[in-house]
Amino acid sequence: MRELNHLSFNRVRLVRSISAMAVALAACGAAVAADGAAPVDEPWALHGHDLGGQRHSPLARINAANVDKLVPKWTFHSGVSATFQATPIVADGVMFVSLPFSHVVALDAATGREQWRYQHVLRSKQLCCGPASRGVAVAGGKVYLGSVDGRLIALDQKSGALLWDVSVAEYAGRTEATAQLGADDSMSKVGASGSTGVGIGAAPLVHDGRVYIGITGVGYGLHPDQGLAVVGVSGQYGRPGLMAAFDAQTGKALWRFDITGPGWEGPYRDATPDGLSTHRNIADEKARAAAHADAWKFGGGAIYATPVIDAERHLLIFGTGNPSPNMADASRPGDNLYTSSLVALDLRSGKLQWYHQQIPHDRWGYDVASPPVLFDLTWNGSKVPALASPSKLGWVYVHDRRDGRFLYKSDAFVPQRNMFTPPQPGEGVLVAPGIAGGANWSPSSYDASLGLIFVPASHLPTRYIAHEVTRPDGSVLQYASTQNGDEKSGTLTALDLGHAGHLRWQLKTDEPLIGGVLSTAGGLLFSGIGQGVFAAFDSSTGQRLWSQPCDAGVNAPPITYTVGGQQFVAVAAGGNSLFGFKTGDSVVVFGLPDEPGK
Repeated sequence: MRELNHLSFNRVRLVRSISAMAVALAACGAAVAADGAAPVDEPWALHGHDLGGQRHSPLARINAANVDKLVPKWTFHSGVSATFQATPIVADGVMFVSLPFSHVVALDAATGREQWRYQHVLRSKQLCCGPASRGVAVAGGKVYLGSVDGRLIALDQKSGALLWDVSVAEYAGRTEATAQLGADDSMSKVGASGSTGVGIGAAPLVHDGRVYIGITGVGYGLHPDQGLAVVGVSGQYGRPGLMAAFDAQTGKALWRFDITGPGWEGPYRDATPDGLSTHRNIADEKARAAAHADAWKFGGGAIYATPVIDAERHLLIFGTGNPSPNMADASRPGDNLYTSSLVALDLRSGKLQWYHQQIPHDRWGYDVASPPVLFDLTWNGSKVPALASPSKLGWVYVHDRRDGRFLYKSDAFVPQRNMFTPPQPGEGVLVAPGIAGGANWSPSSYDASLGLIFVPASHLPTRYIAHEVTRPDGSVLQYASTQNGDEKSGTLTALDLGHAGHLRWQLKTDEPLIGGVLSTAGGLLFSGIGQGVFAAFDSSTGQRLWSQPCDAGVNAPPITYTVGGQQFVAVAAGGNSLFGFKTGDSVVVFGLPDEPGK
């Protein structure tokens, strides 16, 4: 790993100088209750640790002074080797993990011993979106899972027995066979047709007796190989994404919000909300609007991450994916609301409260994929309930979460060039960030004591190429394709949200950072880096303090928790085939060596 812009952060030096005693006291507090009773366990009960998705733990038994002593405590091998993106949930001393293909295991959180396993039976062998599941939710004696084949499932927390199984959405999709694209040489590598479908990758969120879940698989695009290449074909392919609420006891559907609908053309904005031109031909789009009045029925807007909740304001907030068809925009004139957007709904009714579309009429696959983070911000002398959205574009966007009002965007955390240039014929145009971001689905974390958000990101420029093919009947089909650029790296960046998102430190890695991060009150930041390496950093400076090789890529969000007063750090090590990281089947758990007398 190479380090860039390793900036001093004097403001936190004072915090560090007075925190040694606090860390020691916190460590004792984590082990023993105030009255000398048995240790009080600290769980990891929600996907983002808290309803606001800050992914910051108050635990400090493992800290900057002793993290170099971390050792593996146990490893669980699931027997399912595939892209592994799950955030483990720890509750009542048990760890619940969703495996690839939507199987679930319950493990003793102290030893890793398997207690039960739910074996998911797929209703279709052809999945729209791969095998990865990003986690479960646990509440009220139940374990909830959104499956890769589009179902919401409730299991008994003690036994793993199936309690109920309901369909969130069903859709077989339409296909565009390779032969229909003509004999264009650029399509010669497309060995199969593409299809839409319905899957669920994100973990559900349970709050106040309701389960909230969104779907993916709705943005149409051909995938000619196992890499990041994509081909978008104009036409009636795809369906609207959705967010839905279900009764946590019975599975009864309570409401659903379709991401796209009538009126999705919007006001035809020719720039992003922060004033950057998207180079649209608005007059041409309006001229084609009548012929594509029902384009919203195929509109896309997948949901890749678990939502967050502002309980005081009854808001459910989440990001949405690109419109469908992906990149090929001839059949979808207009802004394509509410794709590539932040969306806030009323928790109780599912009614739209506000939205912020980061990229109107997205032609680059710039999903709002990374989960938002809620925090409090002092802005113009007043305290504002705020939201930070790490984006594929390479900025963190900050909003007033009461109404979605845009406040500012951070310093860029990845290289940017040729942004918002439409796909071009011939050799195309090389754009950074590319179709993979920026900040992809990987969650960031926020340390309120430092005012820093920590963002894992990728630098993978994409070449966007526009094509036209004449069909046998003489009609012209427009489509777009991508090619991966030669550059490949990642960044781990600390941005000061209290000071307009200015960069405080940044590390550059030789490979993309995919998976997510964890920060703790012990002054630590944990993240996977590179091929199979898990590492800890000083959260105030970015200095690497510890690392450990693993058997597969560490491309999942880490967590920390205590059992019996001992703090553990856990992460799935199962790789990510889409980004070329070695796949495996492990959950690896680390802790401090046993102390004398224990």
